Amino acid sequence: MAAVLPSGMASGGVSVASLWTEVNRCGQNGDFTRALKAVTKILHENRDDVTALHCKTVCLVQTGSFKEALNVMNTHSKVLGSDVVFEKAYSEYRLNRVESALKTIEAAPEQTDKLKELYGQVLYRLERYDDCKSVYTDLIRNSQDEYEEERKTNLAAVVASMSQWEEAPLEDLGLPESTYELCYNAACALIGQGQLTESFNKLRQAEELCRVSLAEDSDVTEEDIESELAVIHSQMAYVMQLEGRTDEALQLYNQVIKLKPSDVGLLAVTANNIITINNDQNVFDSKKKVKLTNAEGVEYKLARKQLQAIDFNKALLAMYTNQADQCRKLASSLQSQNPGHPRPVLIQVAQLCREKQHSRAIELLQQFSDQHPESASGIKLTMAQLYLIQGNVFNRRCHVTKACDVLRSIEEFKHKSGMISALVTMYAHEEDIDSAIEIFKQAIDHYQSEQPGSAAHLALVREAANFKLKYGRKKEAISDLEQLWKQNPKDIHTLAQLISAYSLVDTDKAKSLSKHLPSADTMALNVDVDELENSIGATYVRKKAAKVTGENPPKEQTQPGEIKKKKKKKKKGKRPKNCDLNATPDLERWLPMKERTYYRGKKKGKKKDQIGKGTQGATAGGAAEDASKTASSPPTSPRPGSASGSSTAATAVPPRQQKPAASGATRKKVPQKKKKGGKGGW
Repeated sequence: MAAVLPSGMASGGVSVASLWTEVNRCGQNGDFTRALKAVTKILHENRDDVTALHCKTVCLVQTGSFKEALNVMNTHSKVLGSDVVFEKAYSEYRLNRVESALKTIEAAPEQTDKLKELYGQVLYRLERYDDCKSVYTDLIRNSQDEYEEERKTNLAAVVASMSQWEEAPLEDLGLPESTYELCYNAACALIGQGQLTESFNKLRQAEELCRVSLAEDSDVTEEDIESELAVIHSQMAYVMQLEGRTDEALQLYNQVIKLKPSDVGLLAVTANNIITINNDQNVFDSKKKVKLTNAEGVEYKLARKQLQAIDFNKALLAMYTNQADQCRKLASSLQSQNPGHPRPVLIQVAQLCREKQHSRAIELLQQFSDQHPESASGIKLTMAQLYLIQGNVFNRRCHVTKACDVLRSIEEFKHKSGMISALVTMYAHEEDIDSAIEIFKQAIDHYQSEQPGSAAHLALVREAANFKLKYGRKKEAISDLEQLWKQNPKDIHTLAQLISAYSLVDTDKAKSLSKHLPSADTMALNVDVDELENSIGATYVRKKAAKVTGENPPKEQTQPGEIKKKKKKKKKGKRPKNCDLNATPDLERWLPMKERTYYRGKKKGKKKDQIGKGTQGATAGGAAEDASKTASSPPTSPRPGSASGSSTAATAVPPRQQKPAASGATRKKVPQKKKKGGKGGW
């Protein structure tokens, strides 16, 4: 009989076999923490056990200890070899060492399906979308398992990214829209193509699918559903913002922020979009929101263009908050990171313009234009604008000429209709007609060689001819007018202009061309003038005078269709209040008071002499005496409003009529109170 070796014993008195049983059981239950403890005990007995090292690596990856897993794999690389290629690449990917993960995958001796899956994720993070699309297309075609839907979702995300960040045209890959993730990615792809209405409808559809799918799970709460919908709502708000519905977009963005989603990338994008809506307003809110864009791990969650846009907005926010040094620092950093991008330079120029340093701003633009001519179009447009701004303050003609020179140097826009219009307008404003005509000539020559006879070409010739005629250059306009007339011999207006121009140069030619003009009879319109004038819609109607027979001429009879003028009724004049119609009016009421017969003149010094004389009550007696004298004075002509048969004025005139009964000479003005406010007050 052969002797049997006893099974090994671990240091704790537990056999190695029982430890492996524990590892197997914990692995099946997903308890990788306990499995790791058992594997560690096994490795104490045999530190170079390949199977135990591999199990330890898997347990560390499953528990999220990626750094420790990499240390184990690097330490025992000779023993493990290529058995842990996937675990190593995945650990590097989760530690955001994407380039290292790519090298590990590409160096693998065999490309398994799970390595291809990870390869697609790595390519997506590196924004190599074409290669990533090929990997996922191959995986979907050559594999059939329960992960097919996830692969299609990832492929849809690749197509959406290509549409948004690379402006690639949409390619129909036959992907379904059965889940809310697939529907959401399809909506993102439509946004990249500028189909905003369709994308918004697709996002609505994704929202409904998400609610339905999550409502089937009884453990999912309403808060969980809203948290899952946050990314869809943020994208809907972005579409609203693009459509100009900024108030609705801002409200939806703030709802997403209040949910405090765990995705730092979603929070950063939402906060950035709120900052763009605020612009230079509500700066305090923008300063609070910008902190969300600085969260840890944001740089690994967003695409390069998204991070770039966030950094640009940080620099602009510093400018709006008058942090000039911070703005310059951020713009300089952005320029070093993106040397060929014009936006960092434009931010620096904007800051210099706020500081009224236009000359320094133009120098900066010129320097960038010389170093990066491929990105100089927008820079030169800004430079021309700055020259025009300077022209409003300093030597106008000099700066306008410089602006025109800069615009003429932009080859990309040189022959565009908008650029031609701007240059001609500026030259005409500066009375440089020769330069304006030269602009027309160069543009016409370009279209003559590239698009002869096109609508743009003929429109340009027409504008050039009209411009020359407007500024008295009829001789120079002849060639343009001849070209237009040859294109359309029936154009009478152009022929008339051509004859007018030739009349100054060659009268014989003008006479010969005038033969092509239609006769006056053919140009006359067959219109009955009388019928037109007498029509209902005519604003002017000619009236025909009726014949007069005998001494009493008959009344004018209206013609058919003639509008008879209505006679205005004379309104009766309004009578004054308390007017007595039985009283005879004062015949002298239209004369000045001094010219009336009953005017007695001013009674000077009468009251002045009585002031301060006699005892108390003496004045009252004098006043009674004066009243008796007034009552016994001879009667005068009746006043308007007084009774015709009254003999005593004191009793006959009612209180409201005492004021008009007094003469203008004896009426005294009531002194007005002085207004407060001192001298010079209103």
